[in-house]
Amino acid sequence: MGLTIAQKIIKEHLIKGEMTVGNEIALRIDQTLTQDATGTMAYLEFETMGVPRVKTELSVAYIDHNTLQSGFENADDHRYIQSVAKKHGLKFSRPGNGICHQVHLERFGKPGKTLIGSDSHTPTCGGIGMLAMGAGGMDVAIAMGGGAYYITMPKMYKVNLTGKLNPFVTAKDVSLEILRILSVKGGVGAIIEWGGEGIKTLSVPERATITNMGTELGATTSIFPSDEVTKAFLKAEGREADFVLLESDADAKYDRIIDINLSELKPLIACPHSPDNIVTVESLKGTKVDQVCIGSCTNSSLFDMLKMAEMLKGKTIKPEVSLSVSPGSKQVLGMLADMGALSHIIASGARVLECACGPCIGMGFSPNSAGVSLRTFNRNFEGRSGTADGKVYLVSPETAVAAALTGEITDPRFMEPIGEIILPDVFKIDDSAVILPADEEEAESLEILRGSNIKPFPESKPQENLLRAKAVLKVGDNITTDHIMPAGAKILPYRSNIPYLSKFCFSVCDETFPERALEAKESIIIGGNNYGQGSSREHAALVPLYLGVRAVITKSFARIHVANLINAGIMPLTFENPDDYDKINQEDILSISDVFEGMDSGKMILADETTGEKFNLVCSFTQRQKDILKSGGLLKYVGLGNL
Repeated sequence: MGLTIAQKIIKEHLIKGEMTVGNEIALRIDQTLTQDATGTMAYLEFETMGVPRVKTELSVAYIDHNTLQSGFENADDHRYIQSVAKKHGLKFSRPGNGICHQVHLERFGKPGKTLIGSDSHTPTCGGIGMLAMGAGGMDVAIAMGGGAYYITMPKMYKVNLTGKLNPFVTAKDVSLEILRILSVKGGVGAIIEWGGEGIKTLSVPERATITNMGTELGATTSIFPSDEVTKAFLKAEGREADFVLLESDADAKYDRIIDINLSELKPLIACPHSPDNIVTVESLKGTKVDQVCIGSCTNSSLFDMLKMAEMLKGKTIKPEVSLSVSPGSKQVLGMLADMGALSHIIASGARVLECACGPCIGMGFSPNSAGVSLRTFNRNFEGRSGTADGKVYLVSPETAVAAALTGEITDPRFMEPIGEIILPDVFKIDDSAVILPADEEEAESLEILRGSNIKPFPESKPQENLLRAKAVLKVGDNITTDHIMPAGAKILPYRSNIPYLSKFCFSVCDETFPERALEAKESIIIGGNNYGQGSSREHAALVPLYLGVRAVITKSFARIHVANLINAGIMPLTFENPDDYDKINQEDILSISDVFEGMDSGKMILADETTGEKFNLVCSFTQRQKDILKSGGLLKYVGLGNL
């Protein structure tokens, strides 16, 4: 039987396990990336391993999240990360050089290689045929130290594209269409491969937009073939030597096949507060818009920026609308300037922001009270913008510009036509903002520079055979990592200070949770479906660990969060009968006996000592995961010689 693209890469990098769906497999990782909101903890974890130099082919530390330096905290963290990178053998991408996924796609990604990053949108590099996956910081630290990355062997989905996108219909609309079909949990446990004749009409930036948004499906990753389109992109970046042809076998088998005709798509829009709450743009015609944001790792490429600039050329945005533009990298910004497109953007009344994540993670440019904000981003979770009652919609750059020019949601197909956007054959190459590491001899004498905001890693404890604790919190479906550990300008600077950060845990759901959890000393969280979706931020596990959470019991989990909970030493368990969720109340005293036996059998009995009822729980831990939990988390497990 033939192999899919992903199966070919997995086979080449397989260290342990069998390529059977549902089995745990261990992969050799070629490249890693971190960003500064998750990187500080990842490097603190790497330091505990005592490995002098990273053992990957390439590891890059990016500064793109916490670039707003309103106090010493972010600057200190950046200095720490830069000193770690120089000493331990990583490349360091300075603040302003760009968003990690955009820069990695341009300068470092290679078809056929494996990449994990401590950011959930790492699959962006699937646009050039990488097996690129988001992971928790601990997993990235282990990979940098030469350890394997463990995942459950995924199912394989295939999306066949036919036809060609019509004017003002974009790759973002393709992403929203697959979200409409599958929902935010429809890709869980699967790798999504994109193919069909239609992919030949999509540039690498368009492909990267689609693989970036695949994260919102809950998919392990998404991937395109590496073909002549890929080769042309790499050649333009001066990296033609990195090209390898990569395609699936004709007789490859897929668990699900989905067909999408690009010619039939219309401009789509995701309504508040979920990326899969999708309708057509024309159905919301006339809705007043207060703010428009163009950028993020989803839509900040030169291709997107040139289209936007052409639509804005000679025009002025509505006085009632505030428009921000964030180019994805210094390369993109420089080329916009050289090509004259930047002047069109500035003349329109737009505010040009730094080449960084910015508004996407609530780092500035929050909308007004109850404001309607159209954003070319990948997430519109409640409160993520920094305004609690902000109404955030996800759109393409074309739909965003149409709204900025008209002051209301407008189908861009009814705007003035623009000509075809043709990317240059050669891109402007300037890697001066990427700082190289010291050589091994110099590195020995280098000092790691630590700021006072960097606090020790939270202490974990081994799992015991009896768990008895209060259900300190009960939450509903689709709880995101933004609910668990919010982002934003007020909170992100404390990502390296878990004790202070804990004050904001679950503040979106219940401001009293941190205080009540600390008072309880040990606790259990009850959740609904798709618990932990969204960002890969391991803080959503580390902070509950600090607050004494010992287990999370839900109807179902998102993939990365399960791994992060186990890495932190917190047991993720699910209800055998989802209806039992309704029978447990917040503040009930819960207990599980014979935990170790339950780990082995895959079944546990949850006793509600408050009501006297008992419920069946299920779990599916590999032997390695059992050992991690019994050790008290991944770092303690590795400390026992299990790299």
